Parts: sequence; structure tokens; C-alpha cells
Amino acid sequence: MRLTAPLPTTKSLTIKSATARFKSKIFLPIKITILALSVGFVGGCENIDQQMATNAAMEGLQAATVSDSQLKSISQQAAQKMDSKQSIAPPTSDYAQRLKKLVAKHQTLGDLSLNYQVYLSDEINAFAMADGTIRVYSGLMDILTDEELLFVIGHEIGHVALNHSKKQMQLALSTSALRKGTASVGGTIGTIAQSDLAMLGEKVIGAQFSQREEKQSDDYGLSFMQKNNYNSRAAVSALKKLGDSGGGLLSSHPNPQDRAARIADKI
Repeated sequence: MRLTAPLPTTKSLTIKSATARFKSKIFLPIKITILALSVGFVGGCENIDQQMATNAAMEGLQAATVSDSQLKSISQQAAQKMDSKQSIAPPTSDYAQRLKKLVAKHQTLGDLSLNYQVYLSDEINAFAMADGTIRVYSGLMDILTDEELLFVIGHEIGHVALNHSKKQMQLALSTSALRKGTASVGGTIGTIAQSDLAMLGEKVIGAQFSQREEKQSDDYGLSFMQKNNYNSRAAVSALKKLGDSGGGLLSSHPNPQDRAARIADKI
């Protein structure tokens, strides 16, 4: 029995050396090729993500610089999509007839045509869009007198006249594009960028105006009442009612009771 391994012969050393050189020649290029492919694949993915983020940033810039005519067209399409999802009061209904009578003298804003409809919904709400769309919910009509409702309509017209509605649409478009960019960096396509016009309309409707913008539209509404010889005190009572109703039209706006007191001081 041998307790130690025999010393390697010159022949065995030569064979092992040749085998090592053979493995090096075969496997080293394979490893390099795999590494190159891996780097290329990762780099390609990063390039795709960067391109998507760049495209989204460009969309955000385009949204901020979109022309007035384009904004009006987008707003009109979004409004039409919203209309298709709502129950609109037929022309012969009491709601539609009442609104038609109230706004008979208020069909234009400069060269912009105003488009009124009633949504049959218990929600206490109203909104305006940059194309002159004005929608009033039947739930709001149920709690307001004619002149109180006229103040709200004047207030909504104010958002259009003072370009608040235009800014909200620009913001909605920009936010959608930027969210797409954020998602693309993470490796998925943003859902907002792929959403339909109804989603865009909902973003505009649900957006919160600044306190400054709300005060400006309150003042516009009061001026609207005074200019048309309507009862200005209806502006105060309308704001108080909306404050007492809770939720809906003024849920995300500045305190309606404070707004009512401010308007009362102007009368």
C-alpha cells in the first residue's frame, strides 16, 4: 500500500497544460460573448425606458404649450365622452326647460358659444370646461332658487372667462404625460397616458381651483348678477346653502361661509 501519490511525470504535466490551454481558448470567448449580450440587453432596456421618459416629458411640454383651439377641441371631446356616461335631461323635462329659460340671455361669451346640459344626478355639482361646456346636476337645481342657480352659472362662466378652465385642462394633460414618464422609468407603460377622454374629463371636473381663482369667479358671478339686474343677495344665500349641503360642488373649495360673508360685504 502506498501512502503518498506518485510524483507527476513530464508527460502528464504536458497533457494537463495542453488541456488548460484548450479550455481557455474555448470557454473564455463564450464568457465574453455572454457578458456582452447581457450588457447590451440591459443597456437596451435602459435606452427604451429613457426614450419613453423623454417622449413623456415632451408630451408634458406639448400639453403646456397646446394652442387654445386644440384645448377647446380636447375639452369638447372630453365633455362629449362625459355626456355619454351620464343621464342627460331630455329637452322636454322640467329640469331642461328650467335651465333653458334661465340661460336664454347667456348663450355666448365673446366669440365662444356656451353649451348647457343638465345631468340627472342627485350630486350637488356643476362644472365648466374650456370649450364653453357648462353642466349642471339636477341635485344642485333641487336645492337652489332660480336666482341662486344663476349665480352658480355666472360663477362657472367666470372660470371659463378667466381661463381657469383652460389651465385645469393644461394641468390634466401635463399630469397624464408626466405620470406616463414616471411609470416608463419603472418599466411599465403608464395607465393615465392610455386612458380615455372620460378619464381626462373626470380629472378636470375633480380638480381643485386655488382660493384666488375661486374668489375671482365669485366676484365674476356677483358682477354677472349685478350686470343682468338679478338679485345680488342670491349669491350670498347660494353660497350658504352649498356650505350647509356638504360635499359636492364646494367640497374641495375654500370655506363657503367665508366666501358668502366676503360677497355680502361687496353688496
